[in-house]
Amino acid sequence: MSTLSVALVQMRSGTDPARNLKAAEALIREGAAAGAALVATPENTHLVQRDADALFAAIRPPEEEPAIPFFAALAKELKIWLLIGSLAVRVGPRKAANRSHLFAPDGALAATYDKVHMFDVGLGAGETYAESANFRPGDTAVLAQAAGVQLGLTICYDLRFAYLYRRLAQAGAQVLAVPSAFTRPTGRAHWETLIRARAIETGSFVIAPAQGGAHEDGRNTWGRSMIAGPWGEVVAALDHDEPGVLTTALDLSKVEEARRRIPALTHDRAVKGP
Repeated sequence: MSTLSVALVQMRSGTDPARNLKAAEALIREGAAAGAALVATPENTHLVQRDADALFAAIRPPEEEPAIPFFAALAKELKIWLLIGSLAVRVGPRKAANRSHLFAPDGALAATYDKVHMFDVGLGAGETYAESANFRPGDTAVLAQAAGVQLGLTICYDLRFAYLYRRLAQAGAQVLAVPSAFTRPTGRAHWETLIRARAIETGSFVIAPAQGGAHEDGRNTWGRSMIAGPWGEVVAALDHDEPGVLTTALDLSKVEEARRRIPALTHDRAVKGP
């Protein structure tokens, strides 16, 4: 495959999973209608909920989570590859996983990925996050074949850890997915820079569907869903935080071209110290 048509879904998910599923469905259908072979949604697709008690009251173990068969059926109906950026699924009495789900056009669950790096930060002005209090980090990098390409799965805060993207690219990833819910302060300062940096370092396309706007739980996210190309260029981007769909075609020959011009993925060296 020389080109891949993709659609990134930008959302403003709230605290009602059923309402979020309906909102996601409408936007996914829009992306599929535009001809996308791969549609990707952001982190926290079916729930944005900072209150721990409310979070655990709303989520279910994977085998009981209604969002999973819902999206499987949608992928099958639309005959698309569907990456649900993440769902919170219960994996213990007071622990969840922040898990990506990749569905094939026949509705099969082709791959899952649990977010490795937990967003435990203090941004100032009283804005703090402790993802590890409620979520169990993953420990495995995931590379999946989807729509004829090698797709590396990551989530949001992972974006700051370049080694993960390098490992995925060295394993063959051509497209790196970063479904996100970036805060407004970090989004304003770092979003575009980090996306373009990961693309440049790996010679890959980076696709980053995002949450955006003021959420019901009080969180504010940056939006600005973006696709960067293997040379670091912005291929396509939304310039706002409203729900919507970003569609474009990726010229996959650009991956091989960038890696041929600068074969940095083959230049690792062992160093001593410090």
